[in-house]
Parts: sequence; C-alpha cells; structure tokens
Amino acid sequence: MKRKVTCVVGTRPEVIKMAPVILALRGDPSFDATVLATAQHREMLDQALAMFGLRADVDLDLMRPDQAVGELTGRVLAGLGEHLATHRPDAVLAQGDTTTVMATAMACFFAGIPFGHVEAGLRSFDLQAPWPEEYNRRVAAVGARWHFAPTPGAVKNLRREGVEADRIFVTGNTIVDALRHILATTPAPPPPVPAGRPFVLMTCHRRESFGEPIRAIFRAVRDFAARHPDAQVWYPVHPNPGVRGPAAEILGGLKNVRLADPVDYVTLLHAMKACRLVLTDSGGMQEEGVTLGKRVLVLREVTERPEAVESGLARLVGNDGARVGAALEQAWTDSAEEAPGSAVFGDGHAADRVAAILRDRKERS
Repeated sequence: MKRKVTCVVGTRPEVIKMAPVILALRGDPSFDATVLATAQHREMLDQALAMFGLRADVDLDLMRPDQAVGELTGRVLAGLGEHLATHRPDAVLAQGDTTTVMATAMACFFAGIPFGHVEAGLRSFDLQAPWPEEYNRRVAAVGARWHFAPTPGAVKNLRREGVEADRIFVTGNTIVDALRHILATTPAPPPPVPAGRPFVLMTCHRRESFGEPIRAIFRAVRDFAARHPDAQVWYPVHPNPGVRGPAAEILGGLKNVRLADPVDYVTLLHAMKACRLVLTDSGGMQEEGVTLGKRVLVLREVTERPEAVESGLARLVGNDGARVGAALEQAWTDSAEEAPGSAVFGDGHAADRVAAILRDRKERS
C-alpha cells in the first residue's frame, strides 16, 4: 500500500525548496504525495509550482490583505487541522521557517500525525533576527518526527537542543536540487542590464531593516553607484511600502541603478548566475549565491547559514551605511576574479535522500 504524504507549502521560497522533494516522492511508487497550499503569500505561489510542473491538490487560500501573524497562524491551524482530520495522511512534510511551517508542525502534533521538517536545524540564536522565522523553526523542531538537516552544522544545533540522533538526517539543502534543475531546463532570459555590463544583484526586504536602517543601506548603494558609473545595480524591489517608498526616494532616477518589480525565480536565478556580486538580506540567496561561486554581502548581523560565511564567499555586513559601503567597495574589487562554486549546501541530491529515508526507515511508535 502506498504511503500517503502531504507536502505543505505557503510561499514561493517554500515551493522552490519543496518542489524537488515532491517530485522525488511522486517518482517513487511507494508514495502517494499530495500538495497542500496554504497560500500564505498568494502572489507567485501558483507560478512557482507551475515552474516545476506542479499544482496544488488542495488550496486553503488563506491569505488576507494586511494579515497579522497571529491571524494567519490561527487560520492555518484551523484549515490544516480540518484537512488532517478528514484525510489522515501517514506523514506531513514542510520546509523552512515560515508561519505556515510552524503552524503545520503544531497541527500535526495536535492530530497525532508524524511531521517531517525539511531544512531543519538552522539557527541564528536570536529570536528577533530574523523575526519571526527563528521562532518558527524552533517551534517546528519540537514535535518533528524527522529532521532533514541540510548540513552537519544544523545537526549540531539540533543535538544541542536535545533532539535524538536517530531522528536527524543530513540530506543537503534542496535549494541546490532546485537550482540545478532550473538552470538545466530553462533558457536564460534577456539580461536585466545592458549586455556586457558588470552588475550587482540586490534584494533587501527584511522587517528588521525597516526604517532608518534600510535608508542607510540605500544611501550606501547610491554612493557606490556614484563612485562606479561603470557598474550597474539591479534591484527587484519588494512591494511592501516600507521598502518601495525609500527605494524610489533614494535610488530612483539613478542612471546605473535599475529598480524593477519582483521577478519570477527563473529570471532571478539566471540573473544571479550572470551577476558579479550579490547584496542581499535573503536566506535562500546566501545558499544560491555561494553555490554559484558568487561573493555575497549579507545585510544582516547574524545568519542561520554560517556555512556561507565559512566558505569564504559570503560576508555579514549588517545595515550600517558606512559598513555596507566599505564592504561593497572591497567586494566589487574582489569579485573581478571569478570564484569556484561551493558545495557546502549539498550535491543536488537532497530530495532523493528525503524520499529514501521516508521509504526505508522503520519508524518507532
């Protein structure tokens, strides 16, 4: 009899990292894999699924305008709880550190259904940075049956928290699976800057940077662009008014800074492959950039991905304007020479390992 596995996704980044797992489960005759979307972020969720030839089998469609975290948590608990009570899957999987993941882990605990946490064990050790993600992933770990850790460092974090060794499995990070799949199966779109021009790929949207910190970052980028008229900065701007307003005010109108609307993952990934330098506060882009051999400046004081820094390709620069500006200068010089990609986040077979563990492991009661 096939084992029923429900794979829960709520945002585009979750789809990207869960898609290889879903495809691996569906390619294995041992499983009947169902995709359940909470639609925590409605925008681009369906597009991200379609990029991998997937669609949601169940769509709770929970997103509401200006939703508060507590309200969303309650809706996920209620909606997923009802689904679990009706369908009783043998296992539920979710990835990462969003509200969807945290509430899914709780709903599984309440329903007595085994939960598997993909990308388990990441820690910044600061509940406020990133917020609420650090809290979410710690809660998800409490009741997880399977902890699919991307790196040995993540395993150490889980063991320090008392997780039994036989519940933890090093798989690599599924982002490497997804990255390789997309780059191998999609043509590169037109470059986002004039052909042949070196450019910085920038993203900046985290809540902890809102206000004066994000303005300081933008001023540092503005000054860098003024000092380097030969350089281009391409910045797909997050739609949040706390980001879009300051970006337009400080960076708008500059000849070599291109503010763009949010783009799909295929466009972003090919741009990352083509860029000279990455400036970001994103978690996933730290992994992708390092895998592609890009130097990555991380606009945060702490990272739950220390392997990126240890690889020598990523550097924490925070959100102080002077520090960001100095780091940009140094990294722009250093990135003139290409670096080889790093395998610190895996070999591209993480999803196959997740499926094999679920298939072959004899579970204790």
